[in-house]
Amino acid sequence: MKDEFTLTPQILLSGYAQGIFPMSESRDDPDVFWVDPRERGIFPLDQFHISRSLARTIRRGAYEIRINSAFEAVLRGCADREETWINPTIHALYMALHRMGRAHSLEVWMDGKLAGGVYGVTLGRAFFGESMFSYRRDASKIALAYLVDHLVQTGFTLFDTQFITPHLASLGAIEIPRADYQQLLGEALREGAFFDVEGVDHSAAGVLQRNAQTS
Repeated sequence: MKDEFTLTPQILLSGYAQGIFPMSESRDDPDVFWVDPRERGIFPLDQFHISRSLARTIRRGAYEIRINSAFEAVLRGCADREETWINPTIHALYMALHRMGRAHSLEVWMDGKLAGGVYGVTLGRAFFGESMFSYRRDASKIALAYLVDHLVQTGFTLFDTQFITPHLASLGAIEIPRADYQQLLGEALREGAFFDVEGVDHSAAGVLQRNAQTS
């Protein structure tokens, strides 16, 4: 259904709380519509899969993990592709959510430059993953591995990926029916969690030690 009124950050948050999320057909389409998939993609936080090759990459440590240090650059990186649903309206709304402390980025930096990252929205103990990008090989995989570990350490219980791709499925993402998702969402919204907190362990050894799905 096409949006027939002015979207605000508050309306977006209300939509997420109901289990729907906004999209646009393309960067040039001014319209925004709500999506409510019959099958919802999630990352079970105890089932993220780190392959041996990814574990070696993480162990080498030729990168730095940062939180919210370049949110708009991550947003632009996610939109920097031939086809994107991030139009100017959506860009502005997520920037507003970021200023409200509701949208966050986890970034991978290599050689002092942004190499990849992921961003999403938080409500209660739910993280709604919106998009990710990679300028360097494996940067988005590294970002996801650290993001899952970050969510576990900070008390989140639901990582919503919206849809499933073969890439996400290879890392442990699954699809669940809408009713099951609504139940998980309701449970996650009963309590709060803080994404951007001090003292989170972002060491390579810590990520690999806490992840039980390395193989």
